[in-house]
Amino acid sequence: MATSTSVTPGPHSSAPASDPTLLTEHLTVTSVNAQKYDRVSRIAASTVALDISLTLDVNTTLYPIAVGDVVSLVLASTLNLDGTKEDGRGWRQTSGAGGSLADMYDYVAHGKVYRFEEGEGEDIKVYVSFGGLLLYIVGPYKKLTPLRIDYVYLLLKK
Repeated sequence: MATSTSVTPGPHSSAPASDPTLLTEHLTVTSVNAQKYDRVSRIAASTVALDISLTLDVNTTLYPIAVGDVVSLVLASTLNLDGTKEDGRGWRQTSGAGGSLADMYDYVAHGKVYRFEEGEGEDIKVYVSFGGLLLYIVGPYKKLTPLRIDYVYLLLKK
């Protein structure tokens, strides 16, 4: 079940507003594998419609997660609510009084999209590295094509 959020430009916005959200999905966690590392688990999850599935490494010390949990996942190009790009200030410095996307989520990571592959039929595969924690996502190219950028933010909440 994909949802979309609308973004309204703030009073100090110099650029036209655009939606920073590249992908928004609600996923059900189907497995959690904590065997390899102490603080990191590899989770598998899929959408209710089963059109998107993913494998994601999560620091479970910071964000405990269990089989059956339903999480909201957002992949975004920026944390600025108005869609403007970061200007070198760093992600911890918000873009004004409106806050940032990170304020609305429990787990945030910044990563590099490093590979796209053809999947079966209409599906593509996308690989993202968040400082060594990996995301592997498979889904329809129409939903995942916006991820054809260099860097993305991953945001999760239950």
